[in-house]
Amino acid sequence: MAGVFDRLVGQGVVESELTAAAVAARGGAVVSSSAMTHSWLFTGPPGSGRSVAALCFAAALQCTDPGSPGCGRCHACTTTMAGTHGDVRRVVPEGLSIGTKEMRGIVQVASRRPSTGRWQVVVVEDADRLTEAAGNVLLKVVEEPPARTVFLLCAPSVDPEDISVTLRSRCRHVHLATPSVDSIAQVLRERDGLDAKTATWAASISGGHVGRARRLATDDEARTRRQRALALVAATARPAAAYSAADALVKSADEEAKQVSADRDGKERDELATALGAGGTGKGAASATRGSAGVLKDLEKRQKSRATRTGRDALDRALIDVAGLYRDALAVRFGAATADSKSGVALTHPDMADQIRELATEVRPEGLLRSIQAVLDCREALDTNVKPRFAVAAMAATLISARST
Repeated sequence: MAGVFDRLVGQGVVESELTAAAVAARGGAVVSSSAMTHSWLFTGPPGSGRSVAALCFAAALQCTDPGSPGCGRCHACTTTMAGTHGDVRRVVPEGLSIGTKEMRGIVQVASRRPSTGRWQVVVVEDADRLTEAAGNVLLKVVEEPPARTVFLLCAPSVDPEDISVTLRSRCRHVHLATPSVDSIAQVLRERDGLDAKTATWAASISGGHVGRARRLATDDEARTRRQRALALVAATARPAAAYSAADALVKSADEEAKQVSADRDGKERDELATALGAGGTGKGAASATRGSAGVLKDLEKRQKSRATRTGRDALDRALIDVAGLYRDALAVRFGAATADSKSGVALTHPDMADQIRELATEVRPEGLLRSIQAVLDCREALDTNVKPRFAVAAMAATLISARST
């Protein structure tokens, strides 16, 4: 099926469901839940494409092509996918959470009638980052939605930790599955022009995450960060080396956050300074910049929060890699997989066969399980705002101890 839904990878069932709903929505007002509703919840593991699916559905709802919704060619589709459609708003949390003030502003705009499109569409990415108060603000409008407004929420799962039970009950649920290695490799070959060997390797170690597979295949720094994370496991054989590796892991996440934020932060500061009259020579230039300290302080606060989130996300990816290596060793230890990945369950790190085999031989199953739990505990500690350096050091201590369990 051509059009915007081509951006989804390995989600044929979801594609059909959303296309059918978009067709039904062209009939006018929202009808029964079997066709089209005012609120949707897209769930799926990281990399499955839940935010992409929501955006594609938004484009299909706005599409002006008389044939198939989501044609990908009309003005409505192209502007929606580019993020410039006047009636499609994306709520992307830049900090650690989505607050009440931000959500109230979005709800106020969403309550208006569409100006150019068929619907007023609000896409809330990472809805699991809604604060309780912000979730209640959203719940009120979802319970009594404006006639031409659609809310598309994205979250990892329907677990109450990710989305409130009440809010989830008001939404039609669409679950996306993890794309297969073959489907990801096909995308890398056909859309990114990568050779078959590189595409298959990147797809096999991406954990079903299309974006990460692309980064690993094309970015030397992404590959280096992965190797640095996995090196922590081997370093646990020597306590001093393990703590050094743990510290390097935290520093690497911080450096990645600074790299990602640097250009954007500078551009935002320049744009704000220009808007406040910096460099102006007219009569009002001096008064325009007077009292701007508060605005600049707010920008710095948002940028700091965004950098913190970026660093936490980078560290979380590294921790998932570490947990995956222990999981592979446990699978090999119990015979559920072979280190060469030729039989049994698929390995998370099939290119680390020697290290997986060594880990499975040297560490007892109890120790491997303790190690996995230690990584999960570290991720939970980071979610409760424990200092990354302390949380990762505590994890390293448990990983060292688990080798002798």
